[in-house]
Amino acid sequence: MIPFVKAHACGNDFLIVEEEHARDDHAALARRLCARNTSVGADGVEFLERKPDGEMLLRLFNADGSEAELSGNGTRCVAAWLAVNDHITSVTLQTAGGPRTCRTLDMRGELCMIATDMGVPQVMPRMVDVLGIGKVDGADVNVGNPHFVIFTEAEDFSSHGLAWQELGAKICTHPDFPAGTNVEFVRVLAPEKIEFRIYERGVGPTHSSGTGTCASSAASIALRGCDTSLAASSIGGEQQVVWPARDAEMQLTGPAEVICVGKASTGE
Repeated sequence: MIPFVKAHACGNDFLIVEEEHARDDHAALARRLCARNTSVGADGVEFLERKPDGEMLLRLFNADGSEAELSGNGTRCVAAWLAVNDHITSVTLQTAGGPRTCRTLDMRGELCMIATDMGVPQVMPRMVDVLGIGKVDGADVNVGNPHFVIFTEAEDFSSHGLAWQELGAKICTHPDFPAGTNVEFVRVLAPEKIEFRIYERGVGPTHSSGTGTCASSAASIALRGCDTSLAASSIGGEQQVVWPARDAEMQLTGPAEVICVGKASTGE
């Protein structure tokens, strides 16, 4: 049996496993634990390593066992657990996508409101030629991990005659992205408000994404003239983004909630 914590941020759910309890094969463990019908179930596993000097390292494995650079929502879930369990309200978590500093602004029971410094987004317009569809215009956005953002005016977020889930699957694994990419479909509702859907690399459609929120917001600010402070909504709810300048760090604020603590079978 392996101890775990389950938390979610806007419906994007993660398991937190202390590195000392993990097996060598993190990918296989993530696949087993994230299986929704035969195990705990989650979009991914955050493996947390506490160093003797107090430094905290995260490794993120998606539900399919692939390792990702970071997750904005997953990082926030870890920060919520540290606030609830260890009473740590400000922490810098080291990820493969760079350090992310989280500050707990409010805590009510297991529900925390957390602001995270998300680094400086890089935005570049790009076109992808999809077999059987043609040219799809969008933007490459890097927020510590890769994203491809597509703007759409359709209320159902469809684009190029396809449902967003279908087009997202095609672009996520497109040969132009050898390591895969996250794909967002964005509707600009007002200068200060956007709505988006995400097809997440290694997972598929998810209710929310912290880095997806940042990527969608960065593209909207840089390419659609949106306000530097805006609200970004997905299926799981709304998050707040502030990006004061193109060379400045973006801040993401949103909720994270600890759901449960338990022990799960590793299948061994």
